[in-house]
Amino acid sequence: MNSKIIHPEGWAPALGYANGMLMADGTLHIGGQIGWDKDKVMRPGGFIPQMEQALSNIRAIVEAAGGNVSDIGRLTWYVTSKKEYLAHQEQVGKAYRRVFGRHFPAMSMLVIHELVEDDAMIEIEATAYIAPKEG
Repeated sequence: MNSKIIHPEGWAPALGYANGMLMADGTLHIGGQIGWDKDKVMRPGGFIPQMEQALSNIRAIVEAAGGNVSDIGRLTWYVTSKKEYLAHQEQVGKAYRRVFGRHFPAMSMLVIHELVEDDAMIEIEATAYIAPKEG
């Protein structure tokens, strides 16, 4: 088996995609996470709550694979409004640290026109490394 689908317990089914794919070498690819909860309900309140939920979703996927946030090596952020992001820099930092602490992996941010989910303001994807269990 070369890969294993990672789907946190209690989450609504992912239809047509996987939230995470753990490869035999320990690389964990995490699909883009938006600001909705385990039931696919968008978190209200705008950019910061959505960002924090997306990061929380990533954390849940990493933990479901047997890792923790310090195993994350890369984040790619897709935002629909550069102005929204820049206007809330202090809150961005606080929300980020609530979920990831002081772990800062390599990051990229792209400003895009829109996301597939109409209410989504941010989508974040990640790559982590979970050391394979011996034996």
